[in-house]
Amino acid sequence: MTDMKTNTEDYLRMYRQMVRIRNFEDQANQLYLSAKMPGLTHMYSGQEAVAVGICEALKVTDKITSTHRGHGHCVAKGADFKKMFCELLGKEEGYCRGKGGSMHIADQSNGNLGANAIVGGSMGIATGSALSAKRLGRDDVTVCFFGDGATAQGLMYEVMNMAALWKLPVIYACENNGYSEYTRTDEIAAGSITARAEAFGIEAFQVDGQDVLAVNDLAQKLVLRCRKGEGPFFVELETYRYHGHHVGDINREYYRSKAEEKQWHETRDPITNFGKWLTSEGISSQADLDAIQAEIKADAAAAVAYALEAKYPDANEVDMHVFLETA
Repeated sequence: MTDMKTNTEDYLRMYRQMVRIRNFEDQANQLYLSAKMPGLTHMYSGQEAVAVGICEALKVTDKITSTHRGHGHCVAKGADFKKMFCELLGKEEGYCRGKGGSMHIADQSNGNLGANAIVGGSMGIATGSALSAKRLGRDDVTVCFFGDGATAQGLMYEVMNMAALWKLPVIYACENNGYSEYTRTDEIAAGSITARAEAFGIEAFQVDGQDVLAVNDLAQKLVLRCRKGEGPFFVELETYRYHGHHVGDINREYYRSKAEEKQWHETRDPITNFGKWLTSEGISSQADLDAIQAEIKADAAAAVAYALEAKYPDANEVDMHVFLETA
């Protein structure tokens, strides 16, 4: 009975985390459409099971590196709604005091080393983090999130070579959502993505990125093996982004069909399908899941309202965290 209780709590937490990501993105999208948020942002909606399934297998001290589509990773690793929305709106209470925005948000307190606007740009950071953990004798694991488009970046092969030689505790998590910006993945990625890691002697896996339980089960096993010194590992996760490449990418019919989008929404949605599993297994009622949805929707709306009224940083902060005075 104890195990069932623990599993139930874990399952409901994963459901809540996925719902939190979806609601955060819904609010961020509305901020852009209402011209209240500066710049562009890249929605993670549809890929929630990847971030949650992996991050639920990590400790607070474990590290992640993120991408330009990084809100989901940030939420899944434990970030606070208010601080995140403050960051998106350039307010001083944001995680980076409003200077990072959507594509450079970081949360050191929860081990999130930051989003990165450069495609594949955080691969070196993640590998360096894993090297640091090994040299310091810590059992911390680093997960490097990146998209399928980043597999065309040369840095990936340089760092995987080093990670394999030095047996670093890093997991390279490729979120293959089918598109590199506006181009189908099969038009830009020759051969097998997992075979690229295997060429370095790195064990590589494929998993359904819409199934949070499958992602979490694999992540737990690989994280445990990393802690034992058996890393690195590579995982390709099949997933799908509901929105365009960025919030301004609204008319997408020239590169993917509405029928394709509709099919993923109706049959492959990670939150809907996990909710159905929770009710079918008797773990939760639909009414309880609806209550979770309503509660988190209200939390997200309240956080946006708070962030809109929050203070901007003072002008004298312009060189803070940029230049260090030395004696």
